[in-house]
Amino acid sequence: MGRHPDLLPAPSTPAGREGLAAILARPDRAVVALDFDGTLADIVPDPEQARAHPGAVPALAALAPKVASVAVITGRPAGVAVRHGGFAGVPGLDHLVVLGHYGAERWDAVTGTVHAPAPHPGVAAVRAELPGVLQEFNSLHGTWVEEKGQALAVHTRRAADPQAAFESLRGPLGQLADRHGLIVEPGRLVLELRPPGMDKGVALAEYVRELDAESVLYAGDDLGDLAAYATVERLRTEGADGIPGLLVCSGSAEVPELAERADLSLPGPEAVVGYLAALAQRL
Repeated sequence: MGRHPDLLPAPSTPAGREGLAAILARPDRAVVALDFDGTLADIVPDPEQARAHPGAVPALAALAPKVASVAVITGRPAGVAVRHGGFAGVPGLDHLVVLGHYGAERWDAVTGTVHAPAPHPGVAAVRAELPGVLQEFNSLHGTWVEEKGQALAVHTRRAADPQAAFESLRGPLGQLADRHGLIVEPGRLVLELRPPGMDKGVALAEYVRELDAESVLYAGDDLGDLAAYATVERLRTEGADGIPGLLVCSGSAEVPELAERADLSLPGPEAVVGYLAALAQRL
């Protein structure tokens, strides 16, 4: 957290360097968008125990007043991310929004309220059938179902063989989701069953458009962040000049697909928080 502002790491790609330069030149027109788990918070066996890195709120409070907005885009319910992040009632975070359930829910720091649609009917049906599916495929032991209100997530990190459990469940859970109009979003030893039509890329594109932003930074760590990466890559090439963007990868060991497309790779949430603090100092 004590980075000197001159030690802001340089992106490794020309597009990333252009994105950073645009953010530094016009920060008031920049959107800084961040995943939560694995980016601002360490991955832990029980997602209910995940908390933002201790330096995250101070870094965001220093950064948010200097940019158009800081947006946390997460698959979690917006209210859960706000509680686990400690974002409510923090001076300096007026420019923070949390886009939960891949953008289906929205919490604004200014109002402190969550706006959410009615749950998809398929979620209730899947909720009722999921225990039977897990039992049938002998995968109940060691798996854990996270209730997300608008979605359900099956975690295999606690299983005796987490990767084997993950692979064995992909097919059955995909079939269950299909029967009820849902999709399966794979992640780091987690399979999320949720409604179609929203992902982090859609949420990011709509928010950048809403603010008429001139540059964007996106940081993530998992397969669900690839859609946001694709949005930034598309924004770079849209129109006459495009919207410059910087893609940051938090860690690379588990999800090389993300690291390969990133302009800047950082070893994990502590380094991401340090980078945000350094960026705030530089601005």
